[in-house]
Amino acid sequence: MKVRKTLALVALAIAFSVAVVVATYIFAAQKATNDIREASDRQLQIIALDLGSVLDKFETLPYALGFQSDVVQALARPDDQVIIQRLNQTLQLIQRQSKVVAIYMLDRKGTTLASSNWDTPTSFVGRDFGFRPYFSEAIKGNAGRFYGIGNATNIPGYFIAQPIYASAAARDNDTPLGVMVVKIDLTEFEHTWSSSEDPITLSDHSGVVFLSNRPAWKYHSLYPIKGETQLDLAGTHQYADQAITPVTSLPKNLRAGFGDHVTRTIGRLGWQLMLFPSQARIARVAALWALAAALLLAIAGISLWALYQRRRRLEERLSSAEYLDRTIAQRTQELMVANHTLEAKYAKLKETEHLLRSTQNELIQAGKLTMLGQMAAGVAHELAQPLAAIRAFADNAITFLGRQQADKTAENLTHISNASARMGKIIGQLNSFSRNSYDTVAVIDLQKSIEAAALLMRNEFQTHGASLHIDIRQAAHVVGDAVRTEQVLINLLRNALDAVDNAQQKNVWLTLEKEDSEAVIRIHDSGAGIPAQVALHLFEPFFTTKPSGKGLGLGLAISSSIVQAMNGRLQANNHSDGGAEFVLRLPLLVQS
Repeated sequence: MKVRKTLALVALAIAFSVAVVVATYIFAAQKATNDIREASDRQLQIIALDLGSVLDKFETLPYALGFQSDVVQALARPDDQVIIQRLNQTLQLIQRQSKVVAIYMLDRKGTTLASSNWDTPTSFVGRDFGFRPYFSEAIKGNAGRFYGIGNATNIPGYFIAQPIYASAAARDNDTPLGVMVVKIDLTEFEHTWSSSEDPITLSDHSGVVFLSNRPAWKYHSLYPIKGETQLDLAGTHQYADQAITPVTSLPKNLRAGFGDHVTRTIGRLGWQLMLFPSQARIARVAALWALAAALLLAIAGISLWALYQRRRRLEERLSSAEYLDRTIAQRTQELMVANHTLEAKYAKLKETEHLLRSTQNELIQAGKLTMLGQMAAGVAHELAQPLAAIRAFADNAITFLGRQQADKTAENLTHISNASARMGKIIGQLNSFSRNSYDTVAVIDLQKSIEAAALLMRNEFQTHGASLHIDIRQAAHVVGDAVRTEQVLINLLRNALDAVDNAQQKNVWLTLEKEDSEAVIRIHDSGAGIPAQVALHLFEPFFTTKPSGKGLGLGLAISSSIVQAMNGRLQANNHSDGGAEFVLRLPLLVQS
């Protein structure tokens, strides 16, 4: 009954801890999401103000140019080359001073009469731009605005068009004589946005991205475009007749970051300025909060366990003292009664009583020392491997933090978490092993077990300057406990690493193959080999050839017990090429 109550309390504590960690993760993720979205919204506000100021800066330029004397004369006499040339040069001078892409004038039909790029191979003079929406709006007497790829230059830009009248007084009554157009380059914003880690895009009212710090997203839509919109884009040649496909159709690596976003409306054309906050950053912050909560819970759990153990020891001492007092009182009474009839044996009885007391104390002390030795030796040995891995990954995490490689740091923290979980499994397995009970068996992929053991030992091999050569000749599956199998492999690899520590060539070879109905793992080192006097006691408990403090002599004994529990064999011999070789044989999984 007491055991059930203890197990129930442990299960309840674990459930509570998991709930706290999960709740912490959810809360931290929500808070990080809100904080990042607020920061993103502030960043978008700054970008929107900057972009809006650039668009408004040139809004009146084509309107003012329409009142140039040469403009009206050129529209009245389009065949007068002297006036046209003078207007070309004037527009070219204004274009260079204002640093816009181009300035050009269209007649009522949309044909270019004069242009700032009149002397370039891509001159607009004589070209028909009547199909452009900005011309259609301006010739009606309205301001025309449009973003697209240049039909002549293939250079994208923002077009602002204003109608041209004979005079300011004629604006409300007369039909426009022509249209003045200014083309502005907005690609400088892409260079500014490139410093941001988060994707930033500017899309038109149809959802087509035309500016972005992710080049692969340009001229792709935020969502599938309907047929009517595709026809409109084709009619205006807005994006040089490129096929507009959704960003989601891009390969996974190119569309990375596309998803939840913050939006602001920009300009008079219904443009959408979007910023896509990094979801990995949110997950990283939430994971750190959850890890902190888990560590605090672990510390609290360990403290409570220590208090519980101390209380148990005090209760045991009190119970032993009471029992001893009752025994003494009973024996004293018996001795007093027997004293009248066995007075001659009094001295011998006193001596026997003293001997019994001494023996009882020695047995109690020996029992305590044996239990302490078993616990210390077993736990120290089994937990040394994951603790070494945690230390290695922590060192790597510190290095990656110094290099500001957050993704690598997160990866090493994940490994630390996995190793900590493995420590919990190891403790559970040690308890199960001490009770002569076995965990539920499962199918083990030996290749994965080898890779896991190699990963945990990688830092130690690098530290000692040794090389591990793994040769998986055939995949093999066996039945047993995966964690215990990895413990055996890690112990054998560490013994091999110790064996080559003083060798000139520090090499360890691990091969996996099949022989008949067995999976065979061979671990061969380039060390000095196994002396004959050592080979006889190699698998005995507490036998070790290492210096004091370097080992307890339990590694191979425990490994051999684990292998035997899996109906396998662990053998050791000297390799023909020199060095020691450990051979692990396990029965293969029988396929039904």
